Amino acid sequence: MKYVGAHVSASGGVFNAPLNATKIGAKAFALFTKNQRQWDGKPLSDEDVHRFKEALENAQIQPRHVLPHDSYLINLGHPDLEQRAKSVEAFMDEVRRCERLGLDKLNFHPGSHLKLLSEEACLEAIAHSMNEVLRQTQNVTLVVENTAGQGSNLGYKMEHLAYLMQRSCDSERVGVCIDTCHLFTSGYDFRDEQTYNETFEKFDTIVGFKYLKGMHLNDSKPDLGKRVDRHDSIGKGKLGVEPFRFIMNDRRMDDIPLILETIDESLWAQEIALLYHLETEKTQKG
Repeated sequence: MKYVGAHVSASGGVFNAPLNATKIGAKAFALFTKNQRQWDGKPLSDEDVHRFKEALENAQIQPRHVLPHDSYLINLGHPDLEQRAKSVEAFMDEVRRCERLGLDKLNFHPGSHLKLLSEEACLEAIAHSMNEVLRQTQNVTLVVENTAGQGSNLGYKMEHLAYLMQRSCDSERVGVCIDTCHLFTSGYDFRDEQTYNETFEKFDTIVGFKYLKGMHLNDSKPDLGKRVDRHDSIGKGKLGVEPFRFIMNDRRMDDIPLILETIDESLWAQEIALLYHLETEKTQKG
Protein backbone atom coordinates (compact mmCIF):
# COMPACT_ATOMS: atom_id res chain seq x y z
CA MET A 1 0.00 0.00 0.00
CA LYS A 2 1.19 3.50 -0.83
CA TYR A 3 1.26 6.38 1.66
CA VAL A 4 1.34 9.74 -0.13
CA GLY A 5 1.46 13.20 1.39
CA ALA A 6 3.34 16.50 1.29
CA HIS A 7 5.76 18.58 3.31
CA VAL A 8 3.16 20.53 5.27
CA SER A 9 3.44 23.60 7.46
CA ALA A 10 3.95 23.28 11.20
CA SER A 11 3.42 27.01 11.72
CA GLY A 12 1.95 27.73 15.13
CA GLY A 13 3.18 24.42 16.53
CA VAL A 14 4.19 20.95 15.37
CA PHE A 15 0.72 19.71 16.33
CA ASN A 16 -0.72 21.63 13.37
CA ALA A 17 1.15 19.50 10.82
CA PRO A 18 -1.11 16.40 11.06
CA LEU A 19 -4.19 18.63 10.69
CA ASN A 20 -2.70 20.31 7.61
CA ALA A 21 -1.99 16.87 6.17
CA THR A 22 -5.59 15.72 6.55
CA LYS A 23 -6.83 18.83 4.74
CA ILE A 24 -5.13 17.66 1.53
CA GLY A 25 -6.07 13.99 1.79
CA ALA A 26 -2.59 12.88 2.85
CA LYS A 27 -1.78 9.49 4.36
CA ALA A 28 1.78 10.63 5.12
CA PHE A 29 3.56 13.94 5.60
CA ALA A 30 6.84 15.70 6.21
CA LEU A 31 7.50 18.66 8.49
CA PHE A 32 10.18 20.75 10.12
CA THR A 33 10.12 20.30 13.89
CA LYS A 34 11.71 23.75 14.28
CA ASN A 35 12.48 26.77 12.10
CA GLN A 36 14.62 25.29 9.34
CA ARG A 37 16.58 28.51 8.79
CA GLN A 38 17.69 29.03 12.37
CA TRP A 39 20.29 27.16 14.42
CA ASP A 40 18.35 27.19 17.67
CA GLY A 41 14.76 26.14 18.09
CA LYS A 42 12.30 26.62 20.90
CA PRO A 43 12.32 23.42 23.00
CA LEU A 44 9.29 21.17 22.63
CA SER A 45 7.09 21.37 25.68
CA ASP A 46 5.25 18.39 27.13
CA GLU A 47 2.04 19.97 25.86
CA ASP A 48 3.50 20.28 22.32
CA VAL A 49 4.39 16.60 22.35
CA HIS A 50 1.00 15.52 23.73
CA ARG A 51 -0.93 17.63 21.22
CA PHE A 52 1.20 16.36 18.31
CA LYS A 53 0.67 12.70 19.21
CA GLU A 54 -3.05 13.30 19.72
CA ALA A 55 -3.33 15.11 16.36
CA LEU A 56 -1.40 12.32 14.63
CA GLU A 57 -3.77 9.72 16.08
CA ASN A 58 -6.80 11.77 15.03
CA ALA A 59 -5.39 12.03 11.52
CA GLN A 60 -5.00 8.21 11.47
CA ILE A 61 -1.42 8.57 10.23
CA GLN A 62 1.19 6.18 11.58
CA PRO A 63 4.46 7.65 12.96
CA ARG A 64 6.42 5.54 10.43
CA HIS A 65 4.72 7.46 7.62
CA VAL A 66 6.03 10.82 8.88
CA LEU A 67 9.34 12.04 7.45
CA PRO A 68 10.70 15.05 9.39
CA HIS A 69 13.39 17.14 7.69
CA ASP A 70 16.30 18.81 9.47
CA SER A 71 17.50 22.41 9.20
CA TYR A 72 18.99 23.61 5.91
CA LEU A 73 21.89 25.14 7.87
CA ILE A 74 23.33 21.80 8.94
CA ASN A 75 26.40 20.54 7.04
CA LEU A 76 27.74 17.29 8.51
CA GLY A 77 30.72 17.40 6.14
CA HIS A 78 31.76 21.02 6.74
CA PRO A 79 35.50 21.54 6.10
CA ASP A 80 35.80 23.75 9.20
CA LEU A 81 35.89 21.58 12.32
CA GLU A 82 34.15 24.15 14.52
CA GLN A 83 31.34 24.59 12.00
CA ARG A 84 31.05 20.82 11.61
CA ALA A 85 30.79 20.41 15.39
CA LYS A 86 28.06 23.07 15.43
CA SER A 87 26.21 21.11 12.73
CA VAL A 88 26.54 17.83 14.63
CA GLU A 89 25.18 19.45 17.79
CA ALA A 90 22.22 20.93 15.87
CA PHE A 91 21.60 17.60 14.14
CA MET A 92 21.65 15.80 17.49
CA ASP A 93 19.00 18.20 18.74
CA GLU A 94 16.85 17.48 15.67
CA VAL A 95 17.10 13.73 16.31
CA ARG A 96 16.11 14.18 19.95
CA ARG A 97 13.12 16.29 18.91
CA CYS A 98 11.99 13.38 16.74
CA GLU A 99 12.51 11.01 19.68
CA ARG A 100 10.25 13.15 21.87
CA LEU A 101 7.54 13.26 19.19
CA GLY A 102 7.63 9.50 18.78
CA LEU A 103 8.89 9.71 15.19
CA ASP A 104 11.34 7.14 13.89
CA LYS A 105 13.06 8.95 10.99
CA LEU A 106 14.94 12.17 10.26
CA ASN A 107 15.58 13.18 6.65
CA PHE A 108 18.70 15.24 5.88
CA HIS A 109 20.98 16.33 3.06
CA PRO A 110 24.41 14.68 3.36
CA GLY A 111 26.62 17.79 3.27
CA SER A 112 28.91 19.96 1.15
CA HIS A 113 32.67 20.16 0.80
CA LEU A 114 32.54 23.88 -0.18
CA LYS A 115 35.44 23.18 -2.57
CA LEU A 116 37.79 22.89 0.41
CA LEU A 117 37.81 19.09 0.75
CA SER A 118 37.89 16.21 -1.68
CA GLU A 119 34.61 14.35 -2.14
CA GLU A 120 36.03 11.31 -0.38
CA ALA A 121 37.27 13.33 2.61
CA CYS A 122 33.89 15.05 2.88
CA LEU A 123 32.01 11.74 2.70
CA GLU A 124 34.27 10.37 5.44
CA ALA A 125 33.48 13.41 7.59
CA ILE A 126 29.73 12.96 7.02
CA ALA A 127 29.93 9.27 7.96
CA HIS A 128 31.88 10.17 11.12
CA SER A 129 29.30 12.83 12.04
CA MET A 130 26.43 10.39 11.48
CA ASN A 131 28.10 7.78 13.67
CA GLU A 132 28.67 10.30 16.44
CA VAL A 133 24.94 11.07 16.43
CA LEU A 134 23.92 7.40 16.24
CA ARG A 135 26.02 6.57 19.30
CA GLN A 136 24.37 9.30 21.39
CA THR A 137 20.74 8.80 20.35
CA GLN A 138 18.30 5.97 19.92
CA ASN A 139 15.19 4.86 17.98
CA VAL A 140 15.51 7.41 15.13
CA THR A 141 16.80 6.32 11.70
CA LEU A 142 19.02 8.83 9.88
CA VAL A 143 17.63 9.08 6.34
CA VAL A 144 20.07 10.68 3.90
CA GLU A 145 18.61 12.29 0.79
CA ASN A 146 20.10 12.13 -2.68
CA THR A 147 20.86 15.56 -4.12
CA ALA A 148 20.92 17.19 -7.53
CA GLY A 149 24.65 17.83 -7.10
CA GLN A 150 24.27 21.58 -7.29
CA GLY A 151 27.32 23.52 -6.14
CA SER A 152 29.49 21.39 -3.85
CA ASN A 153 26.65 19.24 -2.48
CA LEU A 154 27.39 15.54 -2.19
CA GLY A 155 24.84 12.77 -2.52
CA TYR A 156 24.28 13.13 -6.27
CA LYS A 157 25.78 9.70 -6.99
CA MET A 158 24.34 6.42 -5.73
CA GLU A 159 27.87 5.53 -4.72
CA HIS A 160 27.85 8.45 -2.24
CA LEU A 161 24.73 7.05 -0.57
CA ALA A 162 26.19 3.55 -0.51
CA TYR A 163 29.40 4.85 1.11
CA LEU A 164 27.41 6.35 3.99
CA MET A 165 25.32 3.21 4.48
CA GLN A 166 28.37 0.94 4.45
CA ARG A 167 30.34 3.04 6.95
CA SER A 168 27.56 3.32 9.48
CA CYS A 169 28.16 1.96 12.97
CA ASP A 170 24.49 0.89 13.06
CA SER A 171 23.12 -0.35 9.73
CA GLU A 172 19.65 -0.71 11.27
CA ARG A 173 19.38 3.04 11.88
CA VAL A 174 20.44 4.49 8.55
CA GLY A 175 18.52 4.78 5.31
CA VAL A 176 17.97 6.71 2.12
CA CYS A 177 15.30 9.05 0.75
CA ILE A 178 15.16 9.31 -3.05
CA ASP A 179 14.04 12.66 -4.45
CA THR A 180 12.81 12.16 -8.02
CA CYS A 181 13.78 15.66 -9.20
CA HIS A 182 17.26 15.30 -7.72
CA LEU A 183 17.64 11.81 -9.18
CA PHE A 184 16.80 13.06 -12.66
CA THR A 185 18.85 16.24 -12.65
CA SER A 186 21.86 14.40 -11.22
CA GLY A 187 21.85 12.24 -14.35
CA TYR A 188 19.64 9.19 -13.77
CA ASP A 189 16.86 8.79 -16.33
CA PHE A 190 13.64 6.93 -15.48
CA ARG A 191 11.07 8.45 -17.84
CA ASP A 192 10.10 5.21 -19.58
CA GLU A 193 9.76 1.64 -18.41
CA GLN A 194 13.19 0.56 -19.60
CA THR A 195 15.13 3.43 -18.01
CA TYR A 196 13.01 3.19 -14.85
CA ASN A 197 13.90 -0.47 -14.45
CA GLU A 198 17.57 0.16 -15.23
CA THR A 199 17.89 3.05 -12.76
CA PHE A 200 16.19 1.30 -9.87
CA GLU A 201 18.03 -1.96 -10.50
CA LYS A 202 21.20 0.11 -10.31
CA PHE A 203 19.96 1.58 -7.03
CA ASP A 204 19.28 -1.90 -5.67
CA THR A 205 22.73 -3.13 -6.71
CA ILE A 206 24.71 -0.13 -5.44
CA VAL A 207 22.69 0.93 -2.37
CA GLY A 208 19.99 -1.69 -1.76
CA PHE A 209 16.22 -1.34 -1.41
CA LYS A 210 16.48 -2.39 2.23
CA TYR A 211 17.76 1.14 2.87
CA LEU A 212 14.91 2.97 1.09
CA LYS A 213 12.96 4.67 3.88
CA GLY A 214 11.08 7.36 1.94
CA MET A 215 10.76 9.32 -1.31
CA HIS A 216 10.18 12.89 -2.37
CA LEU A 217 7.92 12.94 -5.43
CA ASN A 218 8.75 16.04 -7.46
CA ASP A 219 8.75 16.86 -11.14
CA SER A 220 11.78 18.73 -12.47
CA LYS A 221 12.20 22.12 -14.14
CA PRO A 222 15.78 21.36 -15.34
CA ASP A 223 16.50 18.63 -17.87
CA LEU A 224 18.38 15.37 -17.34
CA GLY A 225 21.83 15.75 -15.78
CA LYS A 226 21.77 19.55 -15.38
CA ARG A 227 22.78 19.31 -11.70
CA VAL A 228 20.29 22.06 -10.73
CA ASP A 229 17.72 21.69 -7.94
CA ARG A 230 14.44 23.15 -9.18
CA HIS A 231 11.23 21.26 -8.43
CA ASP A 232 8.04 21.43 -10.49
CA SER A 233 4.46 20.26 -10.09
CA ILE A 234 3.67 16.67 -11.09
CA GLY A 235 3.30 16.38 -14.87
CA LYS A 236 4.37 19.96 -15.53
CA GLY A 237 8.13 19.43 -15.71
CA LYS A 238 10.68 17.43 -17.68
CA LEU A 239 9.70 14.14 -16.02
CA GLY A 240 6.01 14.15 -16.88
CA VAL A 241 3.44 11.84 -15.32
CA GLU A 242 4.71 8.42 -16.44
CA PRO A 243 7.59 7.97 -13.92
CA PHE A 244 5.13 8.55 -11.08
CA ARG A 245 2.85 5.86 -12.50
CA PHE A 246 5.79 3.44 -12.31
CA ILE A 247 6.51 4.43 -8.70
CA MET A 248 2.90 4.15 -7.60
CA ASN A 249 2.75 0.61 -9.00
CA ASP A 250 6.13 -0.54 -7.70
CA ARG A 251 5.71 -2.70 -4.60
CA ARG A 252 9.22 -1.79 -3.49
CA MET A 253 7.83 1.65 -2.61
CA ASP A 254 5.05 0.28 -0.37
CA ASP A 255 4.67 1.32 3.27
CA ILE A 256 7.12 4.26 3.16
CA PRO A 257 6.29 8.00 3.16
CA LEU A 258 5.99 9.35 -0.40
CA ILE A 259 6.21 13.10 0.04
CA LEU A 260 5.41 15.93 -2.37
CA GLU A 261 7.70 18.97 -2.27
CA THR A 262 6.23 20.41 -5.46
CA ILE A 263 6.17 24.14 -5.96
CA ASP A 264 2.43 24.97 -5.80
CA GLU A 265 0.92 23.84 -2.51
CA SER A 266 -2.54 24.77 -3.76
CA LEU A 267 -2.22 21.74 -6.06
CA TRP A 268 -1.15 19.24 -3.38
CA ALA A 269 -4.62 17.74 -2.83
CA GLN A 270 -5.02 17.42 -6.59
CA GLU A 271 -1.56 15.86 -6.97
CA ILE A 272 -2.18 13.35 -4.17
CA ALA A 273 -5.46 12.34 -5.82
CA LEU A 274 -3.64 12.02 -9.17
CA LEU A 275 -0.97 9.76 -7.70
CA TYR A 276 -3.53 7.45 -6.12
CA HIS A 277 -5.46 7.43 -9.41
CA LEU A 278 -2.30 6.29 -11.23
CA GLU A 279 -2.07 3.35 -8.83
CA THR A 280 -5.76 2.46 -9.21
CA GLU A 281 -5.67 2.91 -12.96
CA LYS A 282 -2.84 0.37 -13.38
CA THR A 283 -4.56 -2.09 -11.05
CA GLN A 284 -7.80 -1.85 -13.03
CA LYS A 285 -5.96 -2.39 -16.31
CA GLY A 286 -4.19 -5.38 -14.84
